[in-house]
Amino acid sequence: MSRRTWMAVGCVAAAAALASGFALTRGAEVQPTAAPAAASPAEGQVAGVWQAPAGIRQLPIWPDGAPDMAGISQPPESVLTRHSPEAVDGDYSQAVFDVSEPTMSVFPARGQNTGAAIVVFPGGGFRAVVVTLEGTEICNWIAARGITCILSKYRVPRSNHYFDQDLGRAVTPDVPRALQDAQRTIRLVRSQADALGIEPDKIGVMGFSAGGYLVAQTSNILEPAYAPVDAVDRVSSRPDFAIAFFPGHICRRGGVFAPDLPVSERAPPTFLIAAWDDPTNEICNSTLYARALDQAGVPAEVHLFSTGGHAFGLRRDHSPDTVWPGLLETWLRERGVLGD
Repeated sequence: MSRRTWMAVGCVAAAAALASGFALTRGAEVQPTAAPAAASPAEGQVAGVWQAPAGIRQLPIWPDGAPDMAGISQPPESVLTRHSPEAVDGDYSQAVFDVSEPTMSVFPARGQNTGAAIVVFPGGGFRAVVVTLEGTEICNWIAARGITCILSKYRVPRSNHYFDQDLGRAVTPDVPRALQDAQRTIRLVRSQADALGIEPDKIGVMGFSAGGYLVAQTSNILEPAYAPVDAVDRVSSRPDFAIAFFPGHICRRGGVFAPDLPVSERAPPTFLIAAWDDPTNEICNSTLYARALDQAGVPAEVHLFSTGGHAFGLRRDHSPDTVWPGLLETWLRERGVLGD
């Protein structure tokens, strides 16, 4: 099955659904992605709520259900599983569809706790959430470095800027539900810093493809994208550092910077990585954003690889997959997130 590139013209990177090797079309043949080290579930798409790996705490992020869901009709949550012998933490991959009850899953720091935390936003083109290649595998890598990892399962579909296949163009929804969930997750993590064993000023974000857009949004949109629901919403949602892998949705039709993404001098230091041959999210998403950050006086480090395509994670044992971990660790040390 050929990979689909859900872009309008230029870099409307609306379908990082391929972000996991999945072609995220319900009922279509699917290519593999990643998963936790456990007994392999049966292949195929089944109704049911995705559960975090054994021993990982998974919590709802809203006390009384997610906001702004009135009038939203969608099927119940379902999980698509495919056999993936190349997976880092097992031999299968999963993507989650039709999320209406967002959660966060806490992967505790292992070894010497640095006191830092990273909230991870997987990709999926705001059509699905790819919870293994860009979720559990990444969180296990982060936790092994003494950093608490928070895996975000945010609402989809059509929960942020996305490409509508029926209309043949990109659409920005009136309510950015995925951004609401992302902001709420950061606030919740910061409000629970003591319980999580982290420092409230060492909370970063990491996102892949569509999740990279959430990194850019949470870095710059600091006012709540929803009506506050409790005391947690008085806590800041600004991340202290930001990491975006092959982000999408920033470089719009004709190479124009996203008009609904204000870039603030309050944005945190940012690390970006992408490949020139990415067929889904062109590098202008990374370069335009880095330039905007620099013009705002915000430090931005960009790594562009000649090859690598889209959705490289930790699996394939060649550049950039074997290179970015060392580059990122160096950058995190320079930020004081990792020790010497």
